[in-house]
Amino acid sequence: MNINIESLYKIAQKPARRIIGLMSGTSLDGLDVALCEISDSGKNTQVKLIEFDTVEYTQEIKTEIQKVFAKQTIDFHSLILLNEWLGILHGNMVLKCLKKWGIASNEVDIIASHGQTVLHLPKILHQQEKFPNTTLQIGDGDQIAVKTGIITLSDFRQKHIAAGGEGAPLAVYGDYYIFGKKGENRIMLNMGGIANFTYLPSNMNSEEVFVTDTGTGNTLIDASVRLFYPEKSYDKDAEIAKLGTVNQALLEALKEDDFFKDPFPKTTGPELFNIKFIRTAQTASKTENISVSDLLATLTRFSAETIAEGIKQAIEKTKYDLASFNIYMSGGGTHNPLLVKWLKELLPCYFFTTNELGISGDAKEAVLFAVLANETISGKATDFGTRKGIPSVSMGKISFPS
Repeated sequence: MNINIESLYKIAQKPARRIIGLMSGTSLDGLDVALCEISDSGKNTQVKLIEFDTVEYTQEIKTEIQKVFAKQTIDFHSLILLNEWLGILHGNMVLKCLKKWGIASNEVDIIASHGQTVLHLPKILHQQEKFPNTTLQIGDGDQIAVKTGIITLSDFRQKHIAAGGEGAPLAVYGDYYIFGKKGENRIMLNMGGIANFTYLPSNMNSEEVFVTDTGTGNTLIDASVRLFYPEKSYDKDAEIAKLGTVNQALLEALKEDDFFKDPFPKTTGPELFNIKFIRTAQTASKTENISVSDLLATLTRFSAETIAEGIKQAIEKTKYDLASFNIYMSGGGTHNPLLVKWLKELLPCYFFTTNELGISGDAKEAVLFAVLANETISGKATDFGTRKGIPSVSMGKISFPS
C-alpha cells in the first residue's frame, strides 16, 4: 500500500482526529485558522475547538487578490501565479500558528482548506444555459500539504457543483452535524460578506434541512467604507451608519434586483453585490448625493431586511411558527450592533451567538470545513434527500505532502 494511503487509512480509524480548518472569506480580512479535535462523524460528530487565530492579510496580499477578485476580465497570469503563491502563504500561516500554539506539525492529522474565493458564478448570475454553476477558490492544496507536511483537503465546492448544487452554502453539512438539536428549532445565521442561513428542524430530519444565501451581509457596507474612507476596512460598531438615516427610496431600489425575486435556495456573491450595484440603485432612486452616513445606514438596513425576509419566506413553508425558532449568529455581521438591533426588531425569535454553543462565531466557518474534511475521511453517507441545493456527497480533494 502507498505510504500516504496507509497514513490516511490510519487517520480515518482514529477515535479522534486533529484537523485544522482554514477559511478566507470575501471580506479579504485574513486567514481564519481553527485547530479542532473531532471524534465520530455524522450526527454523532463531537467537536472541540482547541485553538483559533486569524492571520491578517497584509495590504500587499489584499492588493494581489483584488487584481482578480470578482472581476469579469482579468490578467490570466496573475490568477495562475496567485494560486500557487496563496497556497504557500496559507501553508506558512499554518506553520506560524502552530509555532505560536506550541504544537508540532506531526501532531496534526489533516488540514481542511477552503481557499480564497475569487469568483462565484451560479447559473442565476451567468445565465448561460449550456454552462453549469461554477465557482473558483485558489490557494493550491498541494502547496499547503508540501509546505506543512500535513495531508490537506481542499477545493470542497467542486463536488457540490458536480452533484447538482451551486457550490454554496456548504455550512449546512457542518451545521446539521454539530449544531442540530432534537427538540429545538434552530436557524444558524452566518453574516459574512454574504449572508446565509441553515434551518435545522427540531425533529432532526435531514430531508427537511434547508440552506440558502439571502443576499448581502457586510460586503456592500465594507466596500462603501473602503471607497469613502480608504484608511478603514469596515464600519466598526456601525459608528458611521448610526449617524445616518435610512433613505427609503434607495432601500426600495436596492431590493428591486431580480435576485430577490428568484426562488430559494440560491447563492450569490460580490460578483453581483458591489459598488456598481449601489450606483445603479442610486441612479434609479435619484439618491446619488446622499451623505455617506445615510448611505451606510441604508445599506445596513438593506442587509437586515433581506435577511429577515429570507428567513420569514423559508419558515412559512414549514409546519413551524417562526417565533419557536432560536437564531444563532456568526460571522462579522454579529459585531455590527445596528444590524443585529434591526434583525431583532424584524424577527420574533430569540437571538444568540454560536459562542453559546461552544464554537466562536468568528471561528465557525473554519470549524465547519474541518468537519467537512472529517466526513470525507471518516464519515458515512447522510441522506439529505433529492432537493435542490443539498446533494448528499462528501467533498474535498486530497493532497499528500510527498
